[in-house]
Amino acid sequence: MLSRNNTPASSSTQRLATSALLAALALIFSYIEVLIPFNFGIPGVKLGIANLVVIIALYYLGPRYAFTINMIRVFVAGLLFTGLFGCLYSLAGALLSFCMMLLIKKTGLFSVTGVSICGGVFHNLGQILVAAFLVSSLKMFAYFPVLIISGVISGCVIGVVSYLILQRI
Repeated sequence: MLSRNNTPASSSTQRLATSALLAALALIFSYIEVLIPFNFGIPGVKLGIANLVVIIALYYLGPRYAFTINMIRVFVAGLLFTGLFGCLYSLAGALLSFCMMLLIKKTGLFSVTGVSICGGVFHNLGQILVAAFLVSSLKMFAYFPVLIISGVISGCVIGVVSYLILQRI
């Protein structure tokens, strides 16, 4: 891509444009999950396909851009699809999972799939923490083993797909 004076476009401009496209894609994926709920008969279990975009951004663009994309997705999807409480749950899960994904990615000990699994589990933990706080009951954690299993399964699926996409870009 060339600018007006026939020099390569700046890397930051390309990253900004890519980030905007990825944020829009993450929002579309969030909407798809609202339209077609991925339901095993267990409340709160989702595939989390919007997290596919966050994982790809984390590896392709870096943490700053991935974090921004994630926050844009959480707030806009919350305003459009889930309301205030849904936004609170999503924000808690997104913040905790992103921090943990970033930490274990920096160790260099985990694959893309391992990072994604960590994100899935900690996203669910963040949501359980908010739920326990809102209802003032630690009994919410009785449901956490189910969410750990769903976080591992969805994190694995998203991680494998992310890996395959990253190999092609």
